Amino acid sequence: MFNVEKIRQDFPILQRQVNGKPLVYLDNAATSQTPKQVIDVIVDYYSNFNANIHRGVHTLSQEATDKYEAARHTIKTHFNAKHAHEIILTAGTTHGINLVANGFASLLKKEDEIIVSALEHHSNIVPWQMLCEKTGAILKVIPMNMAGELIMDDYDKLLSDKTKLVFVNHISNALGTINPIEYIIKKAHQVGAAVLVDGAQACPHIKADMQALDVDFYVLSAHKMCGPTGVGMLYGKEAWLHKLPPYQGGGEMIAEVTFEKTTYADLPHKFEAGTPNICGGIAFGAAVDYMNNIGFEAINTYEHELLEYATQELLKIDGLKIYGTAKNKTSVISFNLEGIHPYDIGTLLDKMGIAVRTGHHCAQPIMNFYNIPGTVRASFAFYNTKSEVDALVTGVKKAQLMLG
Repeated sequence: MFNVEKIRQDFPILQRQVNGKPLVYLDNAATSQTPKQVIDVIVDYYSNFNANIHRGVHTLSQEATDKYEAARHTIKTHFNAKHAHEIILTAGTTHGINLVANGFASLLKKEDEIIVSALEHHSNIVPWQMLCEKTGAILKVIPMNMAGELIMDDYDKLLSDKTKLVFVNHISNALGTINPIEYIIKKAHQVGAAVLVDGAQACPHIKADMQALDVDFYVLSAHKMCGPTGVGMLYGKEAWLHKLPPYQGGGEMIAEVTFEKTTYADLPHKFEAGTPNICGGIAFGAAVDYMNNIGFEAINTYEHELLEYATQELLKIDGLKIYGTAKNKTSVISFNLEGIHPYDIGTLLDKMGIAVRTGHHCAQPIMNFYNIPGTVRASFAFYNTKSEVDALVTGVKKAQLMLG
């Protein structure tokens, strides 16, 4: 049975106070909290196994290598990749996107077309704009509607034999919209285009299956799913990873180096130059295990209950407007109070121990679409409670009285 109070005991930070009040942490879309099971793995690594991996003949190096590669296999199994070498361990989502964008610089030509969605985080916009500047490719945008959903009829019209790459987030970080990526992938493949999905917001809520999706690239960050910062995953189909050139040069990614010529290592090492975040990779695997022990079906069901309850209670507040009302969405609520700047609301909520995010959430095109400077974003995880939702609602009412 799903027992939220028992789960909360796994997270030391949830026991602390902020400004003399119990912490109500509702900024999970920015970063999730870390359970002691993952913290223990980090402490254990630095206490007992700290050494550089691969090629080392001594015991510590071999043990650290085994743990790191075991984590890669854990991640491969969780996301159902066909091969472990299709899992590239990165510094995070942004690193993964830039790696692919850099690789496509040698594959695109002038007037080729690439498609982005109106719902993207800046990390899934800016690298592609830079790619267009380098190559002369043309960037096209799938528009959105007022509910915060992508308009699929317009997407169909954008696709052509000039389309080489489509990139879209699985879930919008700003609105919580779950995008129809199965449809987007299928339609892109019909015109011969590759697809990159930004799974940063999906990975804590949905167990994405790489083979079922038939996606070409999928990127995410461990810190969104109870893991540490500074580590993430790029999944790429083996055939595509062979086509892309290395992103960085250095140690580990080479087969042989002379001053005349360098040959590159096999996958995945071709894309993993330098000493990696070894501890981070091992802890990433531990975080995946932790979430699977709870169960993604149970997580999804519980978070949906929180979303429904929070939506219902917040909408009882006069002058409160929610942005992002898609039929299919996850546990994110972006809202504003009439006549009050979101930053002011967030500041007052912090005084009450309530952590939310305010601003444009690195999604300025969405805010421009709604003609607003930003929103207050409350994002819920499986360790949040209805009593914390009640605290948020009470806090928003107090802020409205003080600022209205």
